[in-house]
Amino acid sequence: MTDKLPYSYTLLRYVHDVLTGEFVNVGVVVFAPSGGQVRFKVRRTMGRLKGVFPDLDRAAFMSAMASTRRALQQIAKREQDAGMFSSLVNAGDIARRALPLDSSSLQWSDCGTGVTKDLDATLDRIFERFVARYDTHARDRKTDEDVWRPVRQRLEERDLAQCLQEKSIQGGLDAIFFKHAWKNGKWHVYEPLSFDLVDADGIKSKAREWLGHLSAVVADGRAEDFKPHFIVGAPSDPSLHDAYRTAIAILERAPNGPEVFEEGELDALVTQIEDEVRAHRQSH
Repeated sequence: MTDKLPYSYTLLRYVHDVLTGEFVNVGVVVFAPSGGQVRFKVRRTMGRLKGVFPDLDRAAFMSAMASTRRALQQIAKREQDAGMFSSLVNAGDIARRALPLDSSSLQWSDCGTGVTKDLDATLDRIFERFVARYDTHARDRKTDEDVWRPVRQRLEERDLAQCLQEKSIQGGLDAIFFKHAWKNGKWHVYEPLSFDLVDADGIKSKAREWLGHLSAVVADGRAEDFKPHFIVGAPSDPSLHDAYRTAIAILERAPNGPEVFEEGELDALVTQIEDEVRAHRQSH
């Protein structure tokens, strides 16, 4: 009978915005105290990251991953030499020595535990489950621009696209830039939001971010009068539907009474714009 080894593991997360907390897993460290066995695997490619965070600085990210990899290699060698005399308790201890906790974009998760007969196979399984599983689907995820494209096409068909312009809404504390807006007494601003993200936390965090933006702009009452309209794209993963509905509810509770249009309601949105533009033209 082969003895099973107790082990612990921790995930390395890339946190794109520490304020919203939206993250993607980018590595795994596994540690079996018996014999001081350390195994790790971290990203060597961008994978789905560029699709999820289009403004990610690739060079800076790859440099940070290389530094983390080198630090883990040194600690793994040290623990192998120490063997049963290792003073470290779990994978979190290993991880924090390689990359201490701070406010940077690379953060460690809480530890998980288990038992295994094959530590290398366990490392591969955890990496596949938490890091690599979405890579093949990243290119298929809708972006904000993908959500807006059919709106623009409908507007062009009705000769309305030229009515929209860029607008920055300035408040005392913050400002929001909108690519699509027009004025009819007050500014009507339109923002496409794709919620075709990788997990529920990311979906809700994106909605909370917009709730925060709008709240900051109107906080002191100095912003121009404006009406927000969100055009939202649903996640492709059916299991994230509840998070998507929660995100919509968060947007609807934002200041200035936003209207939220889903992808099946685009004709209604464009008809509303057409009616308002026609009425505005007739009144002038």
